[in-house]
Amino acid sequence: MAIKHQPLHLSEETRSHLTTAEAAFHLNRAEQTLRLWACLDNGPLRPVRINSRLAWSVADIRKVLGI
Repeated sequence: MAIKHQPLHLSEETRSHLTTAEAAFHLNRAEQTLRLWACLDNGPLRPVRINSRLAWSVADIRKVLGI
């Protein structure tokens, strides 16, 4: 069984990109919503793909949240 941890507060985050699960947590959205944004290219954020996985920019998440 995988152990889930609480993501860091965005002000403490040092990585440039987050996983879909972490980004969804900060944006208070379902992971599937972010996947739809990526697939349909119609959301407020655009992810990059790293080895076929979505990565969400911390800077973009901060902008959307007004931080």
